[in-house]
Amino acid sequence: MNVNENSYMLFPDMYATTSADFALTPSDQIEAAYLYWAGCGFGDFEVTLNGTAISAERTFAHQRVTNGTTYDYFSAFADVTSLIQSTGNGTYTLTDLDVSDYMDFAFTNRTNFAGWAIVVVYKNEALPLNQLNVYDGLQAVPDEITITLNSLNVIDNEDAKIGFLAWEGDENIQVNETLSINGDILSNSINPSNNAFNGTNTFTGSEDLYNMDLDVYDIQGNIAIGDTSAEIKLTSGQDVVMINAIVTKLNSQLPDATIVADNVDVFCNSFDITVDYTVYNLNSTEELPALTPIAFFADGILVGQAQTQTIIPIGGSETGQITLTLPETIPTDFTLTLSVDNNGSGVGSVTELNETNNDFTYAVSLLPLPEYNQPENLISCNEGLTSGTFDFSDYAQSIAVNPSDVITFFTSAENAENNQSEILNTSNFHANSTPFTIYFRVQGENCYNIGSFDLRVRNCPPTIYNFVSSNGDGINDFFHIDGLRDIFIHYQLSVFNRWGVQIWSGTNDTEEWDGRITKGLKWSDSEAPDGTYYYVLDLNDPDYPKPFTGFLYIVQ
Repeated sequence: MNVNENSYMLFPDMYATTSADFALTPSDQIEAAYLYWAGCGFGDFEVTLNGTAISAERTFAHQRVTNGTTYDYFSAFADVTSLIQSTGNGTYTLTDLDVSDYMDFAFTNRTNFAGWAIVVVYKNEALPLNQLNVYDGLQAVPDEITITLNSLNVIDNEDAKIGFLAWEGDENIQVNETLSINGDILSNSINPSNNAFNGTNTFTGSEDLYNMDLDVYDIQGNIAIGDTSAEIKLTSGQDVVMINAIVTKLNSQLPDATIVADNVDVFCNSFDITVDYTVYNLNSTEELPALTPIAFFADGILVGQAQTQTIIPIGGSETGQITLTLPETIPTDFTLTLSVDNNGSGVGSVTELNETNNDFTYAVSLLPLPEYNQPENLISCNEGLTSGTFDFSDYAQSIAVNPSDVITFFTSAENAENNQSEILNTSNFHANSTPFTIYFRVQGENCYNIGSFDLRVRNCPPTIYNFVSSNGDGINDFFHIDGLRDIFIHYQLSVFNRWGVQIWSGTNDTEEWDGRITKGLKWSDSEAPDGTYYYVLDLNDPDYPKPFTGFLYIVQ
């Protein structure tokens, strides 16, 4: 946008608006378009292109100190692909690039400038398959800078080219100004070997670009097949030159394998996971061969391997599924890494356009069973033949570790697993025989767990009713002892009169005493006279080593 080369200016001046024509053939299809603009000063990051306001998406800055004075320069980037695609061929006009506030100051060392350019990437099916790399930033000389271009894959160096967008080069300053690649100095018909940046445009042949260069060089003799990087070196003994963007074009017919985890299925209390994945060959210039290896890592540990099954065409893909068994040392939350073109040791078998995009990471959370507090076995009194009644209504709260878990109780493990026939009355549950196992189900957010505890009985002390009125009225007709029969099955009960003579004895197999004398001296009707008697109850139970004794009162 300079009206003249700044070293020839009597006073600083620039155009407020400039235009450039753009034309592609009908067979050309625009893939990307990047707008770069630059100038002296701290930066103007809002410009207008064909009436459309453009804001910088990335910015670059450079400072230079000359004779103790600091000078500032800037560059900006914006992706304008959609605008160029919709507009197509025609004239493009840029306005509102304003460096006027800084221009007078920059003029003091003749580095006042402003300008813009659009880097367009297009495809044409008739063209050879090429690898295009775009590098940008803002670096400057004098005296010398070296820029290393990575991510190259030189398979065929025929018709290889490199292009530069540079600022502030002067035609009339050519003091040791060289541009070299891999140690070889570059030049062409409009860019002498000692004045590489001289205000020229390779595309139009123009030599009056004024402090801006759009230069392209053939480099097929300067790179070798197998190169993965190139070293750019710029020297200048006087002229200030700033490199803004570099574009390389290499005839590289290579695949580009990438992989994505589409879905990962995890299972309750299992270290097995099932991974659905897709291998792509999108940004490529060659088919991806079959049997390309795939490795799967859990937190960096190799846990499985697979391989592609078919040749994947350019722009194509292939889906796959694998079940991985993880080591039990893997934490509940881990990172699953899928790596295509990896034999498990980080070694690939396919040369690709991009060797740095083979991995895909996926955050996985396993599903452990919900934890629970193991309840104690519940003990109740033996109600006969080991039956008992139990209250475990408060167990649900004590079992749950997570308050949101749901606790339910069942009479069998099968019912607990199937979540059917739940015990509804947990406060008055009767077990006909013991020990009886109660199963509980802990239902978490995703998984459930099964636990159990036992219902057991103990022989509680019997309750002795020491009064008998054997008159047939249905009340106290027998010497009844609660908690004795069918509980203490080996008990021995004896009744004695006041003189210590045994008049009756019974066991678990005999009827309760009805007041009739069955032993010793007895009356003709065998009824024991009214009075006070003495009983001895030997339970024959290790918990009750001493017999129960006491007085018994009889009224006939």
